[in-house]
Amino acid sequence: MKWLALPLLLASTAAVAAPKTVTALDSGWQVRIDPQDAAAARAHPRAATWFAATVTGSVQQALIATKQVPDPFKGTNEAAIQWAGLTGWQYQRTLTLTPAQLARDHLDLVFDALDTFAIVAVNGQEVLRTDNAHRQWRVDAKRFLTAGKNTITLTFASPIRTMQPKVLTEAHPLPGEYDSAFGDEPKGKQTSPYIRKPKYDWSWDWGPRIINIGPTQPMRLEAWDDARLAMLRVEQVALNEAEARLDTKFDVVADRSGPALVRAAVTGPDGMVVTAEQRVMLAAGDNRVTVPLTIAQPQRWQPVGYGAQPLYRVAGTLVENGVDSDRAERRIGLRTVELIRGGAGQDRGAFGFRVNGTPIFAKGANLIPFDNFPARVTAEKMRAILTDATSVHMNMIRIWGGGYYLPDAFFDAADELGLMIWSDFMFGGAVTPPDAAFRENVRIEAEQQVARVAGHPSIVLWAGGNEVLSGWENWSDRKAFKKAVGADAQERIGAGMAVLFDGVLRQAVRDFDPAVPYWPGSPSTDYDGPVDTDAAGDRHFWDVWSGSKPVANYLNSCPRFMSEYGFQAMPDLATIRDFAGTLDVSPTDAVMKAHQKFLAGEGNDRLLFYIRERLGEPRGLADYVYLSQVNQAQAIEMAALHQRACRPVTMGSLYWQLNDTWPAISWSSIDYDGRWKLLHHAARRFFADQVIVAEHTGGSGDGATRVALVSDATAPVAAVWRVRALRTDGHVIDERSGAVTLAPLSATEVATLPDAEMFGMTDPKDSVVLAELSIGDRVVDRRIVERVLPKDVRWPDPGLSARWDGRTVTITATRLARAVMLDFGAVSARPSDDGFDLLPGERRTITVASPATPAQLRRALTLRSLGGRK
Repeated sequence: MKWLALPLLLASTAAVAAPKTVTALDSGWQVRIDPQDAAAARAHPRAATWFAATVTGSVQQALIATKQVPDPFKGTNEAAIQWAGLTGWQYQRTLTLTPAQLARDHLDLVFDALDTFAIVAVNGQEVLRTDNAHRQWRVDAKRFLTAGKNTITLTFASPIRTMQPKVLTEAHPLPGEYDSAFGDEPKGKQTSPYIRKPKYDWSWDWGPRIINIGPTQPMRLEAWDDARLAMLRVEQVALNEAEARLDTKFDVVADRSGPALVRAAVTGPDGMVVTAEQRVMLAAGDNRVTVPLTIAQPQRWQPVGYGAQPLYRVAGTLVENGVDSDRAERRIGLRTVELIRGGAGQDRGAFGFRVNGTPIFAKGANLIPFDNFPARVTAEKMRAILTDATSVHMNMIRIWGGGYYLPDAFFDAADELGLMIWSDFMFGGAVTPPDAAFRENVRIEAEQQVARVAGHPSIVLWAGGNEVLSGWENWSDRKAFKKAVGADAQERIGAGMAVLFDGVLRQAVRDFDPAVPYWPGSPSTDYDGPVDTDAAGDRHFWDVWSGSKPVANYLNSCPRFMSEYGFQAMPDLATIRDFAGTLDVSPTDAVMKAHQKFLAGEGNDRLLFYIRERLGEPRGLADYVYLSQVNQAQAIEMAALHQRACRPVTMGSLYWQLNDTWPAISWSSIDYDGRWKLLHHAARRFFADQVIVAEHTGGSGDGATRVALVSDATAPVAAVWRVRALRTDGHVIDERSGAVTLAPLSATEVATLPDAEMFGMTDPKDSVVLAELSIGDRVVDRRIVERVLPKDVRWPDPGLSARWDGRTVTITATRLARAVMLDFGAVSARPSDDGFDLLPGERRTITVASPATPAQLRRALTLRSLGGRK
């Protein structure tokens, strides 16, 4: 089909424009300390002379690659790299141009990211200054270039040194995030709030302080003549079963007025192509052209677990004088997304997601940056982490706001896997500057980033940032700040944040990704009442862990949407050996504290507190690691299952956190090396489509077990539930069961079973609750629930044994085995299941993925459980 919306008004008299050409500039760079930074040059003479740069990447990566600093991820080396972030740097390369290249009308230098304060010079002449690591920068450098060799120089200033004079003169600097452990910034006087660069560079409670500097994303030279296609976007105007109506939006930059043709073509998953074109009269400057497209019988993209993920490819072409002068492609999916929110006379606190008309309970985790050096993160690594998420029934990932905007490859993988993405804008928690210039800088950033990834069907929410607004409202240091600065300054700063988060960012989404909802931050109520409560909006719950409250406090309420809650655990011994260099360490050693950032390195005491509270005293490092992972898995399982049982009051459960940025002791369920903790294995069970929830409450004499059934299926499911009172020696004291039809998309309480009826006089220390859910002839979910703290149960020695067959091992229990772990020590290995329970006489066959040989795996394996610990 074709639409000829405008006649060809004017025949071009210009020479035929050649197609745009792109020359990558990601090689041939060298770097040195900026000669203007004489003190740093004297202190580090080797770095003061030119050496090979790692591009794309940071100067820190180049220093590591040339062995001028030790790897900060190893040992206690983090301190040794701090000077690099306090130093000025110069990058340089030669660019050779032919006379034909120089004859082009425009020669644009394009930088997808320069981190952060940079001056770009061509042949010694300044052409560009930058001040935002989240923006793309472009400059037409033709008038500074010559035929033959040209010199491109990037001079970077230290972000801290650039902003620190301003911060130190302020009586009350804006509250930030985490103070430096290295003395480069006075406590409470952070430069981070004032600078647009990834906030986690200044460190977080799970990651190191590495103030990256350099060209951290691709650079290129774009040569073009009369006009170029600056942007191609696709907006979904309407979607129903019969057709999808799309607007293909072309942003065209032209030198002069004149005619052109823009053509759009969409290729469906079945290979069918629909095209449309439009003749236009371009004006000098920026032009926006819309080409409508209609797709018959559209195929909808569905979240994982709810259907397939068909995708469409849209190509846009700019034609001048019959020649294709520029072209762009986007891949899109067709779906509808809306926030579930209460209106007038309805449940005003409701919060959740409806995709293609289906209310979906969000199951997933929070994603922090993949690495402290983003440039070395491959598409394969991102896809592997997202695949690990879907393999345990996650359907949503929240991109946390203290990092960087993720590349297209991330969203491509999420689209294909069916993951819903909650995408924060990059604000990590610091109070933002109130001035208009800051907001204008962010406006450009937001418009660029939203437009870049718009159309990805995986994106179901844009959120203003992480904990900025809730912190301003609730945190004690913010309250102290507001009191100190006085009412006028408080109003000015608060109003500035309202303009930014309720105006600037919201408008960027409306303008460039209007099919996706906007939310002012996390947690939030969208300016409709108090923030970060169970009653409304999304919730960050940290009473457990950060507040040292009992794990059972997860059962006290039903939040509307739990977007953050978490519990720490040690990584596997293999990861500890990799960063510590040995396993002859204890949690209180310096190297272990260096990789534990919670409470400035003292977080291992919190780990021990909870281990002792729930599981008893650890007996050496291996037992400490095991117990910490059991504790984490059991805590998050308790919370996630409770939240799922609260449906429809609660419509989401995203635990903190999925991954690590470096080898750390943290909240992650997958460590930096890609090794799964017991939590990630547990998630496969507690995020399954159908689960049985058994919660024991009360104490001696009045205890009871509440039983609920949850189904995420969109159709009814016939099932049978069974709850047994089980002695730890395997004897069944009593049982209850029932046949049910699980309603679609539901959670239903089916029983409350008093201990007095189920257990009689049996000592809680010698008995547990065993809950099972069966569909057909298969048990699809089963869990053990203690009536007392796990440490108080008299677990039997389970008599575990292992029988190997190549890379598979069958584990058999003679007696009840709680939380069985396959511990391979320093050998890297990933079992297909871990942290499971076995009933007396039960066995489970596990496949082990590992670079080690089968013989090495056999020798390395230690079977652990809560019974028979040695």
